[in-house]
Amino acid sequence: MTSLVLRSVRRPGETDPVDVHIRDGLVRSITASATASAPAAGDDVAEIRADGRYLLPGLWDEHTHVTTWALTAKRVDLSSADSARATLEIVAGFGTDTAAPDDTLVGVGFRDAVWADEPSLAAIDAVTGSRPTALVSHDLHCVWINSLAASRFGVSVGADGLLREDEAFRVTQALADLPDALVDQWVSEAADVAAARGVVGVVDLEMAWNRDVWLRRFGGGFRTLRVDVGVYAEHLDLAVAEGLYTGAPLSELSAGLLTVGPLKVLIDGSLNTRTAYCVDEYPHGGRGMLTVSEDELVALLTRAKDAGFAPAVHAIGDAANRVALDAYERAGVVGRVEHAQFLRPEEVARFGALGVTASVQPEHALDDRDAAELNWPGQTNRAFPLRSLLEAGARLAFGSDAPVAPLDPWVTMSAATARARDDGRAPWHPEQSISRRDALAASARGRTDVREGDVADLVLVDVDPLSAPDDVFRRMPVSATLLGGRFTFRSASL
Repeated sequence: MTSLVLRSVRRPGETDPVDVHIRDGLVRSITASATASAPAAGDDVAEIRADGRYLLPGLWDEHTHVTTWALTAKRVDLSSADSARATLEIVAGFGTDTAAPDDTLVGVGFRDAVWADEPSLAAIDAVTGSRPTALVSHDLHCVWINSLAASRFGVSVGADGLLREDEAFRVTQALADLPDALVDQWVSEAADVAAARGVVGVVDLEMAWNRDVWLRRFGGGFRTLRVDVGVYAEHLDLAVAEGLYTGAPLSELSAGLLTVGPLKVLIDGSLNTRTAYCVDEYPHGGRGMLTVSEDELVALLTRAKDAGFAPAVHAIGDAANRVALDAYERAGVVGRVEHAQFLRPEEVARFGALGVTASVQPEHALDDRDAAELNWPGQTNRAFPLRSLLEAGARLAFGSDAPVAPLDPWVTMSAATARARDDGRAPWHPEQSISRRDALAASARGRTDVREGDVADLVLVDVDPLSAPDDVFRRMPVSATLLGGRFTFRSASL
């Protein structure tokens, strides 16, 4: 039986090296390096000398859109544009090689919430000429589209050229209509990048019936990550008819790597699109949108519970979070709130009391700080309140919402612990920062240390994550990632 021994590794915060013996996908023993016993006679043993590197539990991204994330790398990057005009200048200078059906030009990553000028249909039509063009906002809730693309995808668009929420989602799904083999190749490449950052698993909340997609990928040999496949509310009846429930294994071919994830329910929009449902009006007017009433949500949560699904309710605005928590309390259901970006103090306290997990994306705090200051003026002390949630007894689960933020747990954890990047800007509401150990737990499904008997989902890093400088922590050098004791990434230096 093949075994692996990691020689001379250290645990975070400790100096004494240990040897870790892995067999059959489990951590079988952890012993002091000076007294480590040899693996059992007859074993086929591979030995890795870690030279004092630090061993951690493998890291998860609890909120991703995997197909969209993979496609984003093949599209026009608009994230550097600071205005509608600058966005169109990028588009005007781009060629024809983009990931899209037919000849549609697709851009990603614009942030119109902080623009001084306004997008318009006339402006995008003037620049894009005879080429269908769809530009997807960084939060995925808005698409700036030209007339040709609107005609191609069968949507009506107003003078601003913007589609929001459901109409935007329909277009982004249509933009993903590419050959399966090509998309699967890009997903595999993206997964390799994630593994190189210590990621062992993702919760995929791609807005589609995604089970069959992942069965195809694992049937084709995908083995880089564990994948929990989310189910959307509109597919609940189909999922129940197929005998699915949260935690159910999806295929023997996946060797236990592919399982059913949570039931995803969207009840409001987003900050950039100014559709997050809020108690107070936005400066431009309106309070955002509530797409599922509290009564409807209670009924849906009850159905989910009866069917064996753990719910994950998307709520960004403070009013939406209140609706989500009220519904959880009325239904007597425990689940997650996805994002929980803007909370009133009374709602923060309820997360712990109700046992509701805050599935949060800390990097959004740094992405959205300017949009939050503009749209939630004078109230950003309660935006992304991570420390307050922990102090209220809530469980945090960290993700990226990739491609909205990078699928990199070190970027995610750095945003939570430093509330700043190394860009010269002061930390944003540093009173809401959390400890490195708490951030690691939120990125490893509560695991903070590697112990005997653990599944050997592990990551080996070059420096101690508890004491590394902030800039090193954010770019943490990863030497190896193991999934069930098997390398999914190994650096040339190891």
